[in-house]
Amino acid sequence: MKNLVSILSLCLSIFLATQSRVMANELPGLAENISAAIRAGNSNELAKYFNSTVEVLLPGSDGVFSKAQAEMIVKDFFARSAPVSFVVNQKGNSAGGAQYIIGTYKSKNATLNVYILLKPVSDLLMIQQIHFEAD
Repeated sequence: MKNLVSILSLCLSIFLATQSRVMANELPGLAENISAAIRAGNSNELAKYFNSTVEVLLPGSDGVFSKAQAEMIVKDFFARSAPVSFVVNQKGNSAGGAQYIIGTYKSKNATLNVYILLKPVSDLLMIQQIHFEAD
């Protein structure tokens, strides 16, 4: 009986370690795709990673919006403040499988800190929050 408990414990540990590696491995490709969309000022590409509702905070606009509304708001932002560069400063995991990206967005007129929170939705990581904030 003790051996059975040990074997089950080992199997559970391996399973959990594998799952955490899978989630950790999703971020690099996902972060790069999101970063590329921001660098290009491509709201359509960025919106592919939006959840059905997204908290958006931009200079002059903030709230919780549907995916389509959020895409239009971000599109307008990119039109007014076209990106010159976007650099990811930090990315990682937090509780409950959530992941985050922190970066710096530069346009001709401003430098903004960007905070993106992704949460698992039906086994996919989706953007729940995207904030562009001045220092």
